[in-house]
Amino acid sequence: MNAMLNGKVALITGAGNGIGAAAAALFSAEGASVFVVDIDTDAADEVVKTIEKDGGTAWSMTVDVRDSNQVADLRDRVLAEQGRLDVLVNNVGHWVHLPPSFADGDAEHWQALYEVNLLQLLRVTHAFLPSMLDRHEGTIINVSSIEGLRGYPPDAVYAAFKAAVVQFTRSLGVEVAGKGVKVNGIAPDLTQTKQSDFVRFDPPDLADKWATFLPVGRMGEPVDQARVLLFLASELSDFLVGHTVPTDGGTGAAGGWFPSTRRKGRSWTNRPFDP
Repeated sequence: MNAMLNGKVALITGAGNGIGAAAAALFSAEGASVFVVDIDTDAADEVVKTIEKDGGTAWSMTVDVRDSNQVADLRDRVLAEQGRLDVLVNNVGHWVHLPPSFADGDAEHWQALYEVNLLQLLRVTHAFLPSMLDRHEGTIINVSSIEGLRGYPPDAVYAAFKAAVVQFTRSLGVEVAGKGVKVNGIAPDLTQTKQSDFVRFDPPDLADKWATFLPVGRMGEPVDQARVLLFLASELSDFLVGHTVPTDGGTGAAGGWFPSTRRKGRSWTNRPFDP
């Protein structure tokens, strides 16, 4: 059986760590040549070294995707060196920092959230989409967040931009589907990464409670997200248009229900106490 991305050229932003790094390694293992793009040069270089050690082809590129000039240079280099880009994964995003409340926030924070969660994604997509349309071929995958699909009281502005990514994915997906370009996305939740380090954030005594926090019964790992990204990048998803897959271990489907062990047998609770 041929590799799922055999001969493809892929670019993943924020690929120096976490979900992006896992996707770069998996895409390479499935036959793609990968541009590993990250603001952290050392991290990107390490990902490339690992891929090359395993026999794959990858290139490290230090880019701040919030900078329009750097994005233009990125596009020019990729197209000059490879002649095309088959798969673009817009993986960069960040919660920056959590304000005490919306009322305590400020425009400077909102702008920072906008630039790293939405504006850069529009900019990178805009840079590469024309070449895909010219070839009548290409795939774009946008990484949003489960917080773009539900209410997120810790930061309404972050949630608003993540929801905008979902709507952009839906709308652009419909616009370009008949022009040979596929656009979909994912909305992760509770995945252990350097950026979302739940082991560090949470008290140690919570480590054994993930089976009750997520219906799937465990914390997510970057490879869980990478596998769905691979599906969306491959021809297996060619009839999927404009969708954002909630890669959340069941938290969205559960809608606030949690497994409970206080009664005999497997039962569920929606009560705000230790299940």
